[in-house]
Amino acid sequence: MSPKKIVLRFGPDISDMPIIYRLVKDYNLMVNIVKANVNPQKEGTMVLELTGEEYDQGLDYLRNAGVSVQALTQEIVRDEEKCTMCGACTAICPTGALHIERPLMEVHFNLDNCVVCQLCVKACPMRAMEVRL
Repeated sequence: MSPKKIVLRFGPDISDMPIIYRLVKDYNLMVNIVKANVNPQKEGTMVLELTGEEYDQGLDYLRNAGVSVQALTQEIVRDEEKCTMCGACTAICPTGALHIERPLMEVHFNLDNCVVCQLCVKACPMRAMEVRL
């Protein structure tokens, strides 16, 4: 079974709950935290890869706990013809999915590391980065 990427959003009332612990312990899910911005008493966002037989039950638990769950069905694509290898996208990419290969100074894009935050789309002066549904 391949991992499924999801985005979790939750409010300050549940930001200190052990939701990842519960997914692992109660639902036997393998969790890979791709990106997280969680602060106690504030809103939080997480991008996860989940794998396991009790995937649907784990998602039900999250929803019942008040967590907004969204499947990550979008992806970022790069138009190679528009890209000038300026590197503006690499400076903003939080996961390193976009990076400069040295010494050639070429921009490389690793889709597996992309969490579709869309920061590169906004940062690209040539509009070479696009969101595909």
